[in-house]
Amino acid sequence: MRAALSRLRAELALAAVAFIWGSTFVIVKEALHDVSTFLFLALRFTLASLLLAFWLRRRLAQPAHFGWRGGALCGLLLFLGYALQTAGLRWTTASNSAFITGLYVVMVPLLGSLVYHNRPRPAELGGAALAVCGTALMSGGLPSAWNRGDVLTAACAAAFAGHMLAVERYSRRMDFERLSLMQIAMVAALSWAAAAGEAPRIAWSGRLWFALLATSVLATAVSFVLYTWAQGQTTAARAALIFALEPVFAGLVAWAAAGERWTAASLAGAALILAAIVLVELKPAARGGHPEF
Repeated sequence: MRAALSRLRAELALAAVAFIWGSTFVIVKEALHDVSTFLFLALRFTLASLLLAFWLRRRLAQPAHFGWRGGALCGLLLFLGYALQTAGLRWTTASNSAFITGLYVVMVPLLGSLVYHNRPRPAELGGAALAVCGTALMSGGLPSAWNRGDVLTAACAAAFAGHMLAVERYSRRMDFERLSLMQIAMVAALSWAAAAGEAPRIAWSGRLWFALLATSVLATAVSFVLYTWAQGQTTAARAALIFALEPVFAGLVAWAAAGERWTAASLAGAALILAAIVLVELKPAARGGHPEF
Protein backbone atom coordinates (compact mmCIF):
# COMPACT_ATOMS: atom_id res chain seq x y z
CA MET A 1 0.00 0.00 0.00
CA ARG A 2 2.80 2.40 0.94
CA ALA A 3 4.67 1.57 -2.27
CA ALA A 4 1.53 2.24 -4.33
CA LEU A 5 1.07 5.63 -2.65
CA SER A 6 4.71 6.53 -3.27
CA ARG A 7 4.34 5.59 -6.92
CA LEU A 8 1.13 7.63 -7.21
CA ARG A 9 2.80 10.71 -5.71
CA ALA A 10 5.76 10.26 -8.06
CA GLU A 11 3.55 9.95 -11.13
CA LEU A 12 1.51 13.01 -10.13
CA ALA A 13 4.82 14.88 -9.80
CA LEU A 14 5.79 13.72 -13.31
CA ALA A 15 2.42 14.94 -14.64
CA ALA A 16 3.12 18.32 -13.01
CA VAL A 17 6.52 18.43 -14.74
CA ALA A 18 4.88 17.59 -18.09
CA PHE A 19 2.43 20.45 -17.49
CA ILE A 20 5.26 22.90 -16.72
CA TRP A 21 7.23 21.86 -19.80
CA GLY A 22 4.13 22.00 -21.99
CA SER A 23 3.21 25.42 -20.60
CA THR A 24 6.62 26.94 -21.31
CA PHE A 25 6.80 25.77 -24.94
CA VAL A 26 5.13 28.94 -26.26
CA ILE A 27 7.28 31.12 -23.99
CA VAL A 28 10.53 29.57 -25.25
CA LYS A 29 9.41 29.73 -28.88
CA GLU A 30 8.84 33.49 -28.57
CA ALA A 31 12.10 34.08 -26.69
CA LEU A 32 14.16 32.41 -29.42
CA HIS A 33 13.39 35.39 -31.66
CA ASP A 34 15.75 37.37 -29.39
CA VAL A 35 18.54 34.89 -28.68
CA SER A 36 20.43 32.06 -30.40
CA THR A 37 19.49 28.55 -29.33
CA PHE A 38 22.57 27.31 -27.51
CA LEU A 39 23.15 30.66 -25.82
CA PHE A 40 19.60 30.49 -24.49
CA LEU A 41 20.19 26.93 -23.22
CA ALA A 42 23.51 28.00 -21.64
CA LEU A 43 21.89 30.93 -19.81
CA ARG A 44 18.86 28.84 -18.79
CA PHE A 45 20.83 25.93 -17.35
CA THR A 46 23.50 28.15 -15.76
CA LEU A 47 20.86 30.17 -13.90
CA ALA A 48 19.14 26.94 -12.87
CA SER A 49 22.43 25.49 -11.61
CA LEU A 50 23.15 28.57 -9.49
CA LEU A 51 19.61 28.62 -8.08
CA LEU A 52 19.69 24.91 -7.29
CA ALA A 53 23.15 25.11 -5.69
CA PHE A 54 21.95 27.96 -3.46
CA TRP A 55 18.72 26.14 -2.59
CA LEU A 56 20.58 22.91 -1.72
CA ARG A 57 23.63 24.53 -0.10
CA ARG A 58 23.01 22.95 3.34
CA ARG A 59 22.28 19.57 1.83
CA LEU A 60 25.39 19.75 -0.34
CA ALA A 61 27.55 20.62 2.67
CA GLN A 62 26.78 17.21 4.18
CA PRO A 63 29.14 14.37 3.23
CA ALA A 64 27.62 12.00 0.69
CA HIS A 65 28.45 9.89 -2.32
CA PHE A 66 28.36 12.14 -5.36
CA GLY A 67 28.29 9.54 -8.14
CA TRP A 68 30.12 11.63 -10.73
CA ARG A 69 29.71 9.01 -13.43
CA GLY A 70 25.93 8.98 -13.05
CA GLY A 71 25.65 12.77 -13.06
CA ALA A 72 27.93 13.10 -16.09
CA LEU A 73 26.07 10.41 -18.04
CA CYS A 74 22.64 11.90 -17.29
CA GLY A 75 23.85 15.39 -18.20
CA LEU A 76 25.50 14.24 -21.44
CA LEU A 77 22.40 12.36 -22.61
CA LEU A 78 20.15 15.28 -21.71
CA PHE A 79 22.35 17.73 -23.62
CA LEU A 80 22.50 15.41 -26.64
CA GLY A 81 18.71 15.28 -26.67
CA TYR A 82 18.45 19.08 -26.80
CA ALA A 83 21.35 19.50 -29.25
CA LEU A 84 20.20 16.83 -31.73
CA GLN A 85 16.63 18.10 -31.65
CA THR A 86 17.84 21.65 -32.37
CA ALA A 87 20.11 20.49 -35.19
CA GLY A 88 17.33 18.39 -36.68
CA LEU A 89 14.99 21.37 -36.85
CA ARG A 90 17.27 22.92 -39.51
CA TRP A 91 16.18 20.29 -42.04
CA THR A 92 12.78 19.04 -40.83
CA THR A 93 9.45 20.56 -39.94
CA ALA A 94 8.21 21.34 -36.44
CA SER A 95 5.44 18.75 -36.77
CA ASN A 96 7.90 16.04 -37.85
CA SER A 97 10.19 17.01 -34.98
CA ALA A 98 7.33 16.78 -32.46
CA PHE A 99 6.27 13.33 -33.66
CA ILE A 100 9.76 11.82 -34.02
CA THR A 101 10.87 13.17 -30.63
CA GLY A 102 7.76 11.54 -29.17
CA LEU A 103 9.09 8.15 -30.26
CA TYR A 104 11.13 8.09 -27.05
CA VAL A 105 7.91 6.91 -25.38
CA VAL A 106 8.16 3.55 -27.15
CA MET A 107 11.99 3.53 -27.18
CA VAL A 108 12.20 3.55 -23.36
CA PRO A 109 10.66 0.10 -22.72
CA LEU A 110 12.49 -1.39 -25.72
CA LEU A 111 15.86 0.08 -24.71
CA GLY A 112 15.17 -0.86 -21.10
CA SER A 113 14.64 -4.49 -22.11
CA LEU A 114 18.10 -4.49 -23.72
CA VAL A 115 19.76 -2.83 -20.72
CA TYR A 116 18.05 -4.96 -18.07
CA HIS A 117 17.85 -8.17 -20.16
CA ASN A 118 14.14 -8.63 -19.63
CA ARG A 119 11.00 -8.44 -21.72
CA PRO A 120 9.00 -5.19 -21.79
CA ARG A 121 5.57 -5.52 -20.19
CA PRO A 122 2.70 -5.88 -22.68
CA ALA A 123 0.70 -3.09 -20.99
CA GLU A 124 3.66 -0.71 -21.26
CA LEU A 125 4.22 -1.55 -24.93
CA GLY A 126 0.51 -1.18 -25.68
CA GLY A 127 0.37 2.13 -23.83
CA ALA A 128 3.49 3.37 -25.62
CA ALA A 129 2.02 2.45 -29.02
CA LEU A 130 -1.22 4.28 -28.22
CA ALA A 131 0.73 7.33 -27.02
CA VAL A 132 2.80 7.39 -30.24
CA CYS A 133 -0.39 7.23 -32.32
CA GLY A 134 -1.82 10.07 -30.25
CA THR A 135 1.32 12.13 -30.73
CA ALA A 136 1.16 11.49 -34.49
CA LEU A 137 -2.40 12.82 -34.60
CA MET A 138 -1.51 15.90 -32.56
CA SER A 139 1.61 16.70 -34.62
CA GLY A 140 0.08 16.17 -38.06
CA GLY A 141 0.96 12.55 -38.78
CA LEU A 142 3.93 10.50 -39.95
CA PRO A 143 6.74 12.07 -42.02
CA SER A 144 6.15 11.28 -45.69
CA ALA A 145 9.89 10.95 -46.41
CA TRP A 146 12.80 10.98 -43.99
CA ASN A 147 15.62 13.48 -44.41
CA ARG A 148 18.77 14.18 -42.38
CA GLY A 149 16.76 16.33 -39.96
CA ASP A 150 14.41 13.44 -39.23
CA VAL A 151 17.38 11.11 -38.62
CA LEU A 152 18.96 13.60 -36.21
CA THR A 153 15.63 13.96 -34.42
CA ALA A 154 15.34 10.17 -34.10
CA ALA A 155 18.80 10.22 -32.49
CA CYS A 156 17.46 12.92 -30.16
CA ALA A 157 14.58 10.63 -29.16
CA ALA A 158 17.08 7.85 -28.43
CA ALA A 159 19.13 10.24 -26.28
CA PHE A 160 16.05 11.25 -24.28
CA ALA A 161 15.12 7.58 -23.84
CA GLY A 162 18.63 6.81 -22.62
CA HIS A 163 18.47 9.78 -20.26
CA MET A 164 15.27 8.50 -18.67
CA LEU A 165 16.78 5.07 -18.09
CA ALA A 166 19.96 6.60 -16.68
CA VAL A 167 17.99 8.81 -14.27
CA GLU A 168 15.90 5.79 -13.22
CA ARG A 169 19.07 3.87 -12.37
CA TYR A 170 21.17 6.56 -10.69
CA SER A 171 18.33 8.21 -8.76
CA ARG A 172 18.19 4.95 -6.79
CA ARG A 173 21.92 4.84 -6.19
CA MET A 174 22.69 8.41 -5.08
CA ASP A 175 21.12 11.51 -3.57
CA PHE A 176 18.53 12.79 -6.05
CA GLU A 177 19.26 16.46 -5.26
CA ARG A 178 22.93 16.05 -6.15
CA LEU A 179 22.04 14.10 -9.28
CA SER A 180 19.66 16.90 -10.33
CA LEU A 181 22.33 19.57 -9.84
CA MET A 182 25.06 17.58 -11.55
CA GLN A 183 23.09 16.90 -14.72
CA ILE A 184 21.86 20.50 -14.97
CA ALA A 185 25.39 21.84 -14.50
CA MET A 186 26.66 19.40 -17.14
CA VAL A 187 24.10 20.65 -19.66
CA ALA A 188 25.07 24.26 -18.85
CA ALA A 189 28.78 23.56 -19.48
CA LEU A 190 28.14 21.71 -22.75
CA SER A 191 25.71 24.42 -23.90
CA TRP A 192 28.38 27.10 -23.40
CA ALA A 193 30.78 25.00 -25.47
CA ALA A 194 28.15 24.59 -28.21
CA ALA A 195 27.30 28.31 -28.08
CA ALA A 196 30.91 29.10 -28.94
CA GLY A 197 30.45 27.19 -32.19
CA GLU A 198 27.32 29.01 -33.33
CA ALA A 199 26.84 32.66 -34.30
CA PRO A 200 25.67 33.96 -30.90
CA ARG A 201 23.06 36.68 -30.86
CA ILE A 202 21.04 38.22 -28.06
CA ALA A 203 18.66 41.16 -27.78
CA TRP A 204 17.61 41.69 -24.20
CA SER A 205 13.86 42.11 -24.03
CA GLY A 206 11.03 41.63 -21.57
CA ARG A 207 9.96 38.34 -23.15
CA LEU A 208 13.54 37.01 -23.02
CA TRP A 209 13.91 37.87 -19.33
CA PHE A 210 10.52 36.31 -18.60
CA ALA A 211 11.44 33.15 -20.54
CA LEU A 212 14.79 32.82 -18.75
CA LEU A 213 13.18 33.21 -15.32
CA ALA A 214 10.30 30.86 -16.10
CA THR A 215 12.47 28.15 -17.64
CA SER A 216 15.42 28.36 -15.24
CA VAL A 217 13.28 28.33 -12.07
CA LEU A 218 10.20 26.26 -12.94
CA ALA A 219 11.08 24.28 -16.06
CA THR A 220 14.62 23.39 -14.98
CA ALA A 221 15.53 23.76 -11.28
CA VAL A 222 12.15 22.76 -9.83
CA SER A 223 11.15 20.36 -12.60
CA PHE A 224 14.39 18.36 -12.66
CA VAL A 225 14.39 17.92 -8.88
CA LEU A 226 10.81 16.61 -9.07
CA TYR A 227 11.62 14.48 -12.10
CA THR A 228 14.77 12.95 -10.61
CA TRP A 229 13.04 12.21 -7.30
CA ALA A 230 10.03 10.67 -9.06
CA GLN A 231 12.20 8.42 -11.22
CA GLY A 232 13.38 6.73 -8.06
CA GLN A 233 9.78 5.76 -7.25
CA THR A 234 8.54 4.49 -10.63
CA THR A 235 9.87 3.02 -13.87
CA ALA A 236 11.30 4.90 -16.84
CA ALA A 237 8.64 3.36 -19.12
CA ARG A 238 5.80 4.76 -17.00
CA ALA A 239 7.54 8.13 -16.72
CA ALA A 240 7.92 8.30 -20.52
CA LEU A 241 4.23 7.57 -20.94
CA ILE A 242 3.26 10.35 -18.52
CA PHE A 243 5.55 12.76 -20.37
CA ALA A 244 3.50 12.04 -23.50
CA LEU A 245 1.01 14.44 -21.88
CA GLU A 246 3.36 17.34 -22.65
CA PRO A 247 1.88 18.12 -26.11
CA VAL A 248 -1.61 17.85 -24.62
CA PHE A 249 -0.75 20.44 -21.98
CA ALA A 250 1.02 22.59 -24.59
CA GLY A 251 -2.14 22.54 -26.71
CA LEU A 252 -4.32 23.45 -23.75
CA VAL A 253 -2.09 26.38 -22.80
CA ALA A 254 -1.91 27.58 -26.42
CA TRP A 255 -5.72 27.40 -26.58
CA ALA A 256 -6.18 29.27 -23.28
CA ALA A 257 -3.44 31.88 -23.80
CA ALA A 258 -3.30 32.38 -27.55
CA GLY A 259 -6.71 31.20 -28.72
CA GLU A 260 -5.33 28.37 -30.87
CA ARG A 261 -8.12 26.03 -31.94
CA TRP A 262 -8.18 22.27 -31.39
CA THR A 263 -8.86 20.16 -34.45
CA ALA A 264 -10.64 16.82 -34.48
CA ALA A 265 -7.26 15.12 -34.96
CA SER A 266 -5.79 16.95 -31.96
CA LEU A 267 -8.71 15.92 -29.77
CA ALA A 268 -8.43 12.31 -30.95
CA GLY A 269 -4.67 12.35 -30.30
CA ALA A 270 -5.14 13.72 -26.78
CA ALA A 271 -7.77 11.05 -26.12
CA LEU A 272 -5.37 8.29 -27.24
CA ILE A 273 -2.60 9.60 -24.98
CA LEU A 274 -4.96 9.68 -22.00
CA ALA A 275 -6.20 6.19 -22.88
CA ALA A 276 -2.60 4.96 -22.99
CA ILE A 277 -1.95 6.23 -19.46
CA VAL A 278 -5.19 4.69 -18.17
CA LEU A 279 -4.24 1.36 -19.79
CA VAL A 280 -0.94 1.23 -17.93
CA GLU A 281 -2.38 2.56 -14.67
CA LEU A 282 -5.02 -0.19 -14.62
CA LYS A 283 -2.17 -2.69 -14.34
CA PRO A 284 0.55 -1.05 -12.24
CA ALA A 285 4.08 -2.10 -12.99
CA ALA A 286 5.72 -4.22 -10.34
CA ARG A 287 8.71 -2.69 -8.64
CA GLY A 288 11.54 -4.89 -9.57
CA GLY A 289 15.20 -4.93 -8.71
CA HIS A 290 17.16 -3.73 -11.69
CA PRO A 291 20.62 -5.17 -12.01
CA GLU A 292 23.40 -2.95 -10.73
CA PHE A 293 26.36 -1.83 -12.78
